[in-house]
Amino acid sequence: MFYSFKNRLIAIFVLLLVFSSGTMSVLLFNQSRSIIRSYIESSALEKMNEYGSFIDMALMQVYDLSSIVFNSDITKSWNNAMADPTLSEGEKMLANISLSQFLTKATNSYSSVSSVSIYRQDGLRVGADNQVTHDPSFLHSDWYRNFKLNGVQWVSAHIDPFEEGGLKPYRVVSLLLPIGTFEPTMSKSVMKVNVKSDFLLDPLKGIHLGESGTIFLLDQNGRPILSQDEYNSHADAIAEVERIRENNPLQGVVYMKGKNGKVDVLVYKKLERYDWLLVGFVPEGELYAKLYKLRTSIIVFTALLLIAAILIATWLSFGITKPLSRLASAMRSIQKGDFDMAESRIPPKRAVRNEVGFVTETFRNMVSRLREHIKNEFELRLLRQQAEYKALLMQINPHFLFNTLELLTSLAMQRRTRDTVHVIESLGKMMRFSLKASRDLIPLAEELNYLDHYVSILRIRFRDRLEIVTEREGGLDRLEVIKFILQPLVENAVKYSFRHGERAAVQIRIRRAGGQVEMSVADNGPGIPPETVQRLMAESAAVQLDHVLNNETSQIGLRNVLIRCRLYYGSLFSFTIERSELGGTKITLILPVQEGSRDVPDLNRG
Repeated sequence: MFYSFKNRLIAIFVLLLVFSSGTMSVLLFNQSRSIIRSYIESSALEKMNEYGSFIDMALMQVYDLSSIVFNSDITKSWNNAMADPTLSEGEKMLANISLSQFLTKATNSYSSVSSVSIYRQDGLRVGADNQVTHDPSFLHSDWYRNFKLNGVQWVSAHIDPFEEGGLKPYRVVSLLLPIGTFEPTMSKSVMKVNVKSDFLLDPLKGIHLGESGTIFLLDQNGRPILSQDEYNSHADAIAEVERIRENNPLQGVVYMKGKNGKVDVLVYKKLERYDWLLVGFVPEGELYAKLYKLRTSIIVFTALLLIAAILIATWLSFGITKPLSRLASAMRSIQKGDFDMAESRIPPKRAVRNEVGFVTETFRNMVSRLREHIKNEFELRLLRQQAEYKALLMQINPHFLFNTLELLTSLAMQRRTRDTVHVIESLGKMMRFSLKASRDLIPLAEELNYLDHYVSILRIRFRDRLEIVTEREGGLDRLEVIKFILQPLVENAVKYSFRHGERAAVQIRIRRAGGQVEMSVADNGPGIPPETVQRLMAESAAVQLDHVLNNETSQIGLRNVLIRCRLYYGSLFSFTIERSELGGTKITLILPVQEGSRDVPDLNRG
């Protein structure tokens, strides 16, 4: 049962532990996540600010170098020389060498720039360190075509074939500017300023966004400068990046929910001077991986505590709830009257060491005393019931004897000797039967013989004015009933019938129906008023013995029979009083079937 003390104790342990642990876990997790989120956001933005300052410095150097080369007289003289068809090849070579030396000096002045080269559309390339080559292959490269056709100035990280010096090639980020004009499509010469991508990428590696988080550097057109392929893998966030470029503040953090239901964190920082953008992507779950692991550990620890709590509560039940449960079971047995089962359910006797032991010992003593008290009370009640029954039985005999003596007196005065002898003989048999008081239960045949003797006396007294008919149905041979229950009913029926008229008609019917025996006596008298019937029902239900013994009014015999049947049969006895077919009253006694010499069991008497 859930409402047992043991189960409630376990439930309380579990609820307290789950509630406290769950509440602490939720509060700890949420607070920790809030702290970690704030720390990550502030740390990432702070490092982005530092990296943004570094990018501003690098770009400033690139643009300064580009401005110097673009506005230099040496560059202008070289451009004019290359465009002058009258100059000899030697003069043009001198111009190329002069420009190369100038580019070398300019490059050495800026640490962020790895190289500077100028390309002409006729395939000529002039670089630092006296690099003058004629290789028109660059005319078909993507960076050159995008610049000439679309004016794309910044080239993402790529390998420049003219800077593959050494055994290991490296990637560069390039700025493209026209020479001699500001319109890329109109220019015949293009300046290409290269910056090693590692120069820009190495500081970026110091900004950590989880384990797989990546930060991208985007130019003013929103194109990644350092890693094109990785950026395209974040297709869901590209639209958000474009919105940030147009509307959002200079820096911030955006939480995006992807199609798979997971949340990604987007951290951004605008480089306002050059309209570049730093963007970082990282899954939220990765940022809180350790926190999730901590939460899992808390859940596992809570589960272990829960199991321990259940075990402790179960152990406590053996010391507290188990004795109480057995006491409760014993009490339920006491309610049912089963004292043997109750005593077997009481915990075994042991030294009293706590309150539960004291309660158990007290209850054991109480059950023992209660059982003894009930036994004594039952014996006294049984003796009283037998005494009351005997008293009622003794009331029948004197009442009948007085009536019969009056009849004998009348017969003697009339000198009806034969009738007098017959009445004395029948009276003797009846008195001999009534004096057998050793048993309350007698065979039905003896009760009917006693009734026949009585009826023979009545026929002598009233002769033709009396008609008595007896009917028997079912197997009645072995049935037993309590004595003297038919004669008082027949006596009443005859008496009230003669009070009502000159003739008396009495019908006696005895039949067996299943587990019951029905004995009915019907007459042609005036009948019993309804209020009297109700009073008889109440007296029988309440077993008002004193009222019957002290009552000197009518219905003494009927009351006597009803009370004796109720005393002996208990709730198994019932009766009905109704109008008979003869016009008077019909009284039916309904008794339980008893065969042989067995009494009605006490437990069945109600």
